[in-house]
This record gives sequence, C-alpha cells and structure tokens, in this order.
Amino acid sequence: MENLTEDQQSIVAMVRDFATTALAPHAGEWDEAKHFPVDVLAEAGTLGMGGIYVAEDYGGSGMTRTDAVLIFEELAAADPSIAAYISIHNMVAWMVDAFGNDTQRAAWLPGLTAMTDLGSYCLTEPGVGSDAAALSTRAVRDGDHYVINGTKQFISGAGSSALYIVMARTQDNGSHGITAIVVPDGTPGLSFGAEEKKMGWRAQPTRQVVFEDVRVPVTNRLGREGDGFTIAMKGLNGGRVNIGACSLGGGRAAFDKSVAYLKERQAFGGPLIKQQHLLFELADMDTELETARTMLLRAAAALETGDPDTVKLCAMAKRVATDAGFHVANQALQLHGGYGYLSEYGLEKIVRDLRVHQILEGSNEIMRLIVGRLAVED
Repeated sequence: MENLTEDQQSIVAMVRDFATTALAPHAGEWDEAKHFPVDVLAEAGTLGMGGIYVAEDYGGSGMTRTDAVLIFEELAAADPSIAAYISIHNMVAWMVDAFGNDTQRAAWLPGLTAMTDLGSYCLTEPGVGSDAAALSTRAVRDGDHYVINGTKQFISGAGSSALYIVMARTQDNGSHGITAIVVPDGTPGLSFGAEEKKMGWRAQPTRQVVFEDVRVPVTNRLGREGDGFTIAMKGLNGGRVNIGACSLGGGRAAFDKSVAYLKERQAFGGPLIKQQHLLFELADMDTELETARTMLLRAAAALETGDPDTVKLCAMAKRVATDAGFHVANQALQLHGGYGYLSEYGLEKIVRDLRVHQILEGSNEIMRLIVGRLAVED
C-alpha cells in the first residue's frame, strides 16, 4: 500500500505479523470448533488493538480512524470473524471513552483496552431489527438505580464479555427516549440465550442477552438520559467503516488466493492466468477492492475531522466495501471451480464470514436509505 506514513507502515507490519502468526494458522480450526479465542484477543490487546482510537490516558492507542481501517484490513485478511469481533469491541471501548466521565473511564477502559475485559454492544432486538428507534427494552428509574427488562438479539461476544453497553428505553418518545447504560457481567438477572447456529462468524459467540429485573446504578449511565440513540448512531458510523475494512481484508485474501491459483492451475494448454477472460475477472475484482479502500479511507478521514458529510460517507463506504468484499470472495470461489467449495482452500469460509457484513451495522438497504434521504434533504 502506497502513501502510508512511516508510522502507518510500522502499524501495518506489526498487525500483519500478528495476524499471520496468531490468527491465520488457526482460523479454520476455530471456525470448525466454534471456538472463541479469548487468549488471543488478550494478546491483541497487548499490541494496542483493544482501544485503537481510544485516548492514551487509560491504555488506549490514540490512533486515527485511518489507522483503524489499515488494522482491520490486515486482521480480516487472516480471519474475518475475529477481526469483526475486535471491531465491535473497539466500538464499545470508544463509546466509554467518548461519552463516559472520568470515573467511568478509569473503571472500565483499562480492562477494555487490554482486552482482558471484552465488550458487547446491545442495540438490536428480536422484533425490531433495522428500526432501532422502536426498541422496547426498558430501564425504569428506582432511586439511585435503573431496573432493566427486555431482550437483545444477535449480540456478538455475549456470554464472554465483561461489559454490555445496553440501549434501553427510559421514556416513550421514540429515539429521544433511549439511554445508554453499562451492565457488567455477573449482574443478577442478566442471562444469555443459546449460542446461535450461524452460516459464518462461527469463531465468535452470538446470543440473545436477556435482562430480568437487572438493577444497575444510575452512575453506570453513559451521557445523559435520552442520549442513547445519538450515542448508538455515532458508534455505528465508526462501526460501519471498520466492518467495511474487515470486508476489504477478507476480499483481498480471496483475491490473492485466486491470483496464486490461476498461476498454478494448468488447463487448455497452459496456466489459467493466460486466459484473457480470467484476467478481466481479476481486473474487476482488484478494481472493486481498490474502490472500496478509497471510500473507506475517505469516510475514515471524515470521521476524524468531523466532516458534515460523515454520516453519508460512512454509509456509502460500508455499502460499497461490504458488497465488494463479498462479491470478490464469491467470485474467487468461482474461479477455483470445485476446489473453491472445499474447506481446505479457505475460500468458502471467507464467503460465509463476509456475507453477514452486508446485513449488520445497518443493512445495506438501510445504507441506501440513509444516503437517499440525505441526498434529497436540501
């Protein structure tokens, strides 16, 4: 990758070394066994990946959103499932850093940035899906506590996390009545559904998170009462860019596998790489990935500077990158023929892992809705 600063080149080299030694050799085995490698996540934490763009006061790395795009691309080239969880964890850590007070930051950030304490983000609910402002999990004030009741759906890391940032309804006035509350693991009344059986992302747990009269102190609230939806949406802007970068990394790995395979595979009197129509396929795949990378870096820069078009650019980048990553991985499988369908080649796992990126952090249909609405607002 060109145009990187020396610091960024060092970051990429460090993350690539970690990803190729600690993630890539085990990715297939973790996927098959549905194993969540919390020890390896803690190792990533020692390298500064638990709070990439968290301030350095409590263990954060103080890096930029552009640095994060580079990091998640490298991680996902080795294992999209683990990279995607680290992305979600970073969103949680950033929320505590950005919206927590000094007491909260001192209490929660050291463990989160070290990744000895994992974090989960609890927004989606069983009957709500994309209409996040209609959530029904409720937090009722009782003196110095909130009492929380409700169920969250599709929560990554559930059952393994130390902290859950929960978006709960404190008033019945739509998106303005939602509050962000931190619920520590082990709080009475907090429980989890069975692990979901998933097409991909099998190396990280996904469960329901259930709240039955869960009492937490009001001091666990992030920001003011009613700020929760704004906090959730600001977190998702970064999450969308990060998950796009994970798609880019997975797609890049699939592309690299395709180039190597077509150079080796002999058919029709020579290596397949000599077939012009296959070169055209590679050209299209490479162009899609480069377009995605450009969009992601543009959105990351907007996040960093507070650009007025940040929401639009993050939505565009998420849609472009997650579509590109999946399409390239799926096309790579096709280029491998029957071998692409075999697990030993690693492509079917990339396809399975990347498919969900087009759905989560706001489905790509919702990304189109956001962009369309912003286009006609003026």
